[in-house]
Amino acid sequence: MIKVLKFIAFIFLMLAPLSSLKAAETKELKVGTVPVPHAKILQLIAPDLKKQGINLKIIEFNDNGLMPNIALNDGSIDANYFQHVPFYQSQAKDRKYDFINVGEVHIEPIALYSKKLKNISELRKGAVIAVPSDPSNYARALILLHNNGIITLKDPNNFTATKYDIAKNPKKIEIKTVDGPLLVRTLSDVDGAVINGNYAMQGGLSSKDVILREDSKSKYGNCVFVRKGDENRPEIKALVNALRSEKVKKYLKETYNDEVIPAF
Repeated sequence: MIKVLKFIAFIFLMLAPLSSLKAAETKELKVGTVPVPHAKILQLIAPDLKKQGINLKIIEFNDNGLMPNIALNDGSIDANYFQHVPFYQSQAKDRKYDFINVGEVHIEPIALYSKKLKNISELRKGAVIAVPSDPSNYARALILLHNNGIITLKDPNNFTATKYDIAKNPKKIEIKTVDGPLLVRTLSDVDGAVINGNYAMQGGLSSKDVILREDSKSKYGNCVFVRKGDENRPEIKALVNALRSEKVKKYLKETYNDEVIPAF
C-alpha cells in the first residue's frame, strides 16, 4: 500500500510541472467591442484562438463608442474592434490617442431608415432627417444624402462635414443630430434617420426599413485597433488572421447578407 501511495505521489509530482507549463502557455487576450455584430464574430473565432493557446475574453460596451477607446488607452483591454478609421481619427484628435489599425474586418453600410416612407421619392419638402451626432458618422450620413442627390455638400470628401457644409438643400431638409444608440427610437418622430448598421440591428430594423444604403465601396470599414507597440504581438496577429478568415467571410454572408459586408 505504501509503495502504491509513493508511486501516485511520484506521478503527481511529474505531472504538476506539465500542468503549470500548459497554464503558462495559455495567454489571455482582452478585446473591447460592441454587441452586434462584433461580439458575435468574436464568439465565432474564440475556439480557433483557443487551439492556439489564446483565451479570448470579450468585453462588451454599450455606450456611444467612447469607452472601448478609453479602456484601450488605459490598458484595461489589449485591443478593440468596433470602429472605422474616421471615427478613430476624430477621437484621437480630441483625446490624443496613439493607436494602430492592424486590420480591416467588415463594413456595416450606414443607411437611411424610415417608418413613414417607402421610397426616397416620397421625401417631402421640409422633412426632418436624424443623423448621428458624433463627428465622423455625422459627416458619413451627410455624404450618403449627398451621393443620393438629397443635398449637395461643398466637399463630399470632407469626413468632418456638418450641416454648415451643405451647399444646396433644394427640399429644405432639416438635419437633426441624435446620439447614435438613440436613433432607432427617433424613427416615429422624424421622416427618416441615418443609422449605423450595428445600432439598426440591435434595434430590430431590417432591409425592409431601408430607403437608402451605402454601397460596398464605403471607406468606413470596421477595424481592429491596438496600442502603438503592440501591433507585432503574436496573439494580436492571430486575432486579426482569425477575423479575416474564410470562416468569418462565410459567416457574414450567410448571417447578415448585405447588412454586414466582409472588407477583405
